[in-house]
Amino acid sequence: MDDWTQTLGAGPLLGIAAAAIALILVLVIRFKLHAFLTLIVVSLLTALATGIPIGEIVNTLVGGFGSTLGTVALLIGLGAMLGKLVEHSGGARVLAEALVARFGEKRASFALGLASLIMGFPIFFDAGLVVMLPIIFAVARRLGGNNVLAYGIPAAAAFSVMHVFLPPHPGPVAATELYGANLGVVLIVGIILAFPVWYVSGYIWGKRVGTKYVLPVPGFFGAVDDDQPTNPPRFGTVIAVMALPLVLIFMNTGLDAAAAAGAVDEEAGWVRVLTLLGTSSIALLISVLVAMVVLGSRRGVEGTALEKVLDSSLGPVCSVILITGAGGMFGGVLRTSGIGDALSDSLASIGLPVIVAAYVISVILRLAQGSATVALVTAAGLMAPAVTAGDYNALQVACITLATAAGSVFASHVNDSGFWLVGRLMGMDVKTTLKTWTVQQTIESVLAFAIISVIFVGASAV
Repeated sequence: MDDWTQTLGAGPLLGIAAAAIALILVLVIRFKLHAFLTLIVVSLLTALATGIPIGEIVNTLVGGFGSTLGTVALLIGLGAMLGKLVEHSGGARVLAEALVARFGEKRASFALGLASLIMGFPIFFDAGLVVMLPIIFAVARRLGGNNVLAYGIPAAAAFSVMHVFLPPHPGPVAATELYGANLGVVLIVGIILAFPVWYVSGYIWGKRVGTKYVLPVPGFFGAVDDDQPTNPPRFGTVIAVMALPLVLIFMNTGLDAAAAAGAVDEEAGWVRVLTLLGTSSIALLISVLVAMVVLGSRRGVEGTALEKVLDSSLGPVCSVILITGAGGMFGGVLRTSGIGDALSDSLASIGLPVIVAAYVISVILRLAQGSATVALVTAAGLMAPAVTAGDYNALQVACITLATAAGSVFASHVNDSGFWLVGRLMGMDVKTTLKTWTVQQTIESVLAFAIISVIFVGASAV
């Protein structure tokens, strides 16, 4: 590819990019073609349209797919295993009950939301919501009975915030990889972002809609104790297991910063060992192994039973992993074809900041086709070359990554599976779901982008 030069101008290249995005939307929305197949087909057509040599097209497609999956598949798979171990052990119930007891009944919705934030680190949105809802419903019955949204919306919003902004969830992991961002920095900014965004869009909004829309607690799940383990872990144990990967990853980020400042010798043996242990995939691997013992074998789940628990966590995330890889393939084609450079030049000429463009594109894709993952990987793939071409520091790239993620959660509506999941599980009709959940997702997106923008501007001044 070194001897190939793009001869198309910026106008035709940007036209091809726009046509590619439009085709993705048409295939996904109109023809209901699976996003994985859609991204492969569009990547191939984009490569042909931009004139990439035919003999190099397959290498370009496979290279973009493989380089993305090399990191993403490990993080998502290990994160799913950790979440399943916490869920299966009864950790969700332990967290919820302990926090309700500590915060009191008057702040039970705050406690349940806080428990969901903690649980939301390793557990995906839909799985976490299903795990927590029986507990939420039981608390709502005991404390009120007809204000399920006051307890349910804060918890659902907590899982959404964690799923959208914090690794090892697929969206932020995929965007981190596509943008070449530092995972530790993304994690730090995501944690700073998570609580205020949840507090406003989840807790405060949940209290308001819980008062305005009086709904009985659905009876989907029966008693809260159904299928719960008889020997769940202690509160401190669950917190320790879930904090372990965070501590290890932060240690890695801290050592990198110390080495850059000359405070430690990055070639020293102990620094290399600790850096290895704090690498995101190794940190999650260590955490899963610890969880297998603490939450598995020590609680009587071992051998084949433990293997089945871990295996059951991988099936639901396979589609997400493949879609993410296909998004990386699309991004690889855009980089190789020169579309990214053309986009960067165009953004510079009209004065639109990259972080704003990334957010807006992600919002448009989210509204058009519903899937946050597709919106995020497509927007990140499109914007990654422009970010690479820009002179951004690690904190700025992390902000662009999370701004793209913020756009991908904007205004969940009828074309989003999460819209139906939340609405049906909480006993809402479509109109009520639009007035409650769709607005919550919009507040979450806009507020997160506002906070990220402030951080981005501050990082620019450093």
